[in-house]
Amino acid sequence: MLAQGVITTPKVSYFALLILIGLTVFMTAYEAPGILRDWAISQNPVEPVNGDIRDGKCSTQRGFFTSCEAHLNYAYNGQTYDKSVEIMFVDIHAGDYDTNVVISRDHPELATLSLGLDMLWNRIITLAVFVALLGGAGIAMIFQILRGWCVRGQLQQAAQLEPVPVEITAVQRRGKQLTVVYADKIAAKKTGRSAQTRFEPGQEPLVVGEKDGKAVALAVWHGNTALPVLMDSQLQRIDMTAQERASILAPLTAELGSHPPELVVRGKKGPSILARLGRLVLVILLIIAGIFGYWIWYVTSAGSQFTSPGMDINNMMPTPLNRWGCDQLKKRFGDQRAPFGCTASDYTSWK
Repeated sequence: MLAQGVITTPKVSYFALLILIGLTVFMTAYEAPGILRDWAISQNPVEPVNGDIRDGKCSTQRGFFTSCEAHLNYAYNGQTYDKSVEIMFVDIHAGDYDTNVVISRDHPELATLSLGLDMLWNRIITLAVFVALLGGAGIAMIFQILRGWCVRGQLQQAAQLEPVPVEITAVQRRGKQLTVVYADKIAAKKTGRSAQTRFEPGQEPLVVGEKDGKAVALAVWHGNTALPVLMDSQLQRIDMTAQERASILAPLTAELGSHPPELVVRGKKGPSILARLGRLVLVILLIIAGIFGYWIWYVTSAGSQFTSPGMDINNMMPTPLNRWGCDQLKKRFGDQRAPFGCTASDYTSWK
């Protein structure tokens, strides 16, 4: 029999699973209704004669994720409608989009932008990819959690133990508790599966060697369980008498010699909290510097006032910087339409 609680599930797995499920549900709930609406419109579309687009704007994130939103006002068959539309698609584009109001001839209460219909398959594929990636990662996480639960249940039953070497891939110390992640990558019938375990104060894994700079420890397969169980250096995890335990450890100690291999990563400490904060601050400063530098290039050197995401960055700048940026753009493009962030109340002329 093996001790209980020797296979643990990282708490971060549950947190990550909730995030993956939340993102999947959010993406589906945010995009699917609009896609279904536009699919219905595409079956019998018509452009109303007096359709009006207000407060229309598009913004680009990470260079190719574009989201557009607008308020649509139109009349059809003597009835007036006021709708809000949001769409998201993948596109590498600089400048404005030309678009019109499109409605369903069969259901005139359904309205969208012609851009939404042009990008309909783009939007469907984008949503499908997001759901597949996030949902697939969530399913994989659920499988790993359930596998750990199943193994813990099987360990409650007596079964034959088969020794197997495993590779220790990560070690973390918190106070007196030692958490070890190990993988079945060395045995002849290796599975490549990883597991996590926590050792009680004073316990450490039974390290028997080293491979490629990583510690190799002794684990055992418990019957037909899906994961091996990592052994401690005194074999306290196996239910046996002191004499049986000594008889097993004696030849192993003799083989390892007077200087048995140690846990390769023992004593390694991660960066201090101050160091981590310093790195975070450095990354934030680099991002800010990059954004500021791009903004300077946009307002002083860009070939078009409608370059994205320069317009969005300029719009987010504090009022004095935004005014200065718009002045620089107006010097070069004053005879043309004003870009987003520099428009007056009519959304066309310069402010």
